This record gives sequence, structure tokens and C-alpha cells, in this order.
Amino acid sequence: MPPAPDIRQKAIALIDQLPQDKLMAVVQLLEFLAEPPQQSTVSTQEAQLLEVIDNHLPEDEQARLDTLRDRCEWDELSEAEHQELIGYEDLLEQQRVKRLEALIELAKLRNIDLMRLNQQVQSKSQPSHAV
Repeated sequence: MPPAPDIRQKAIALIDQLPQDKLMAVVQLLEFLAEPPQQSTVSTQEAQLLEVIDNHLPEDEQARLDTLRDRCEWDELSEAEHQELIGYEDLLEQQRVKRLEALIELAKLRNIDLMRLNQQVQSKSQPSHAV
């Protein structure tokens, strides 16, 4: 859908006001914005691995885990709560192992260094407690 004529005119007027040395940067930005979006070429296998890598506890479970950890620091847990905390920690350890295995496999598929891949994945995803 083309922009409204007044918006187009405003953009042209702003471009006309730019100093010559800034014009090249604006043209490059406009060329970039005008390009059609590229389709992601992530294979099914990569998508499955990324799903494992991005896996994290649901928000309510993460909140419960945080509460248990805080109360544990103050030595305020009942025996049942302590066992619940251990269960969460075991689950997180299993997630960490699966995440690392998936990272290794994805790094092989993409022929990229594991540390670099991990940095890329961490910068694109939300924080995960299964690092």
C-alpha cells in the first residue's frame, strides 16, 4: 500500500533539507527499506533444534522457582518445598544438557563455531534459565 501523498511529500521535503554528505546514508537506508523481506531458510531440523535451544520454564513455574530459591537463601523452606526446588533444579539441568546438545548439532549443521552460535542465539532470544 503506497504511503499517503502528504507523507511522501514530507519525506521528500526532509530529504531536500539534508546536507550533501548525509544524502548517501539516506539513500542506502531507503534502498534497504525498499527491499522485499527475505524468506527465512531455516530447515525443519534447524527449527527443531532452535525450539530445544529456546526452551525455558513457563512464566508461572519460573516465578515459583525464583520464590523457592529466595526462600532457600533465608533457610525458610519446608521439606516438601525443598524437594520441589530440587525437582526444578534437576529439570533445569536436563534442559541445559538438551540445549547444549542442540547447540552442538546446530553448530555442525551451520558449520559455525559453537561459542559464536551461542552468542547469536542468546542475542536473538529471550533470556533462558536453561543456559
